Amino acid sequence: MSLPILQVDQLQAGYETPVVGPLSFHVNQGDVIGIAGPNGTGKSTLLKAVANGVHIFAGEIRKRADLNVAWMDQHPVQLPEMPFSGWEYLRFTEADRAPPEFLARWLDQRVDALSGGQYQLLCLWSVLGGHADLLLLDEPTNNLDQHSARVIEDTLKADQGSRAVLVVSHERGFLERVAHRVLEVDS
Repeated sequence: MSLPILQVDQLQAGYETPVVGPLSFHVNQGDVIGIAGPNGTGKSTLLKAVANGVHIFAGEIRKRADLNVAWMDQHPVQLPEMPFSGWEYLRFTEADRAPPEFLARWLDQRVDALSGGQYQLLCLWSVLGGHADLLLLDEPTNNLDQHSARVIEDTLKADQGSRAVLVVSHERGFLERVAHRVLEVDS
């Protein structure tokens, strides 16, 4: 059995005070782990802790030395002016995997002309279409229609075994369809 690519031991993390924890779990290459729980219990904070974005009050996060991590925030920032195309955005993020056909149809448009759902999908594909070893996805199906959400679900299923994913979602059915196991986070 291979060593975990991510090991979390008795983690307590947050901002001025701990928001999440104590939590312990590990992630092996190829794992898809769903993160579920009520609002305000620290699911997003947990992803930010793994991405080195919040204070660690106690416990430890150990990552494989060469681990390449890609993170999609729950609310990706869409600036008023983004004068480049979706293709250029994907090239900049090194997402060179062919996007789904319905996404590719509007990648010639300027990013600042995209709807909220289109931008969400572009940001999501910038992570899914890249080569990171560990993907951190915070509510990836927000603002997506059923067809787009299904394509994302199919992509995550097809990638199982090749890279690890931590995915936060309030959609229990989505987590049950894509995750090997679900980590319950509560206060």
